[in-house]
Amino acid sequence: MNEEILLTQSGYDALVQEHEYLVSVRRVEVAEHLKEAKSYGDLSENAEYDAAKDEQVEVEERILKLEAMIRNAKIVTEEELTGEHVNLGLFVKIKDMKTKEEFKYQIVGITDADPLNDRISNESPLGKELVGKKVGDKVEVEIEDGVLTYKILEISKE
Repeated sequence: MNEEILLTQSGYDALVQEHEYLVSVRRVEVAEHLKEAKSYGDLSENAEYDAAKDEQVEVEERILKLEAMIRNAKIVTEEELTGEHVNLGLFVKIKDMKTKEEFKYQIVGITDADPLNDRISNESPLGKELVGKKVGDKVEVEIEDGVLTYKILEISKE
């Protein structure tokens, strides 16, 4: 994971906050679970110990992933959000050229994506096509059933 990860400042701050929590709180909790499970005796048939070890692996993997993301993060600054081109943190209103239906999405980093709340990642198929485009541009997104074509109607900060 050496690829640059675009994030808003709030997205970056959330990663740092999660990392700090995992390192300072969850690691200690998991160590306590392991210590307690070891006290139950025979580790070869100790379900609590196995569960605690699995929990430890999950926490450590997440910590490593967060560290890589933080290391490779590029924060999109307010100066880069002119609204002239679609970028992280901005809202984009698009029109499906076939159905004429209109949608409004906020483009966010992968860690902030929430498609059910109209927040799509810049790394999603649609997000990738939209980033860097301007009002009036058309983008095509390949799906299993063919190609969807959208026209950018508006770019805004809200």
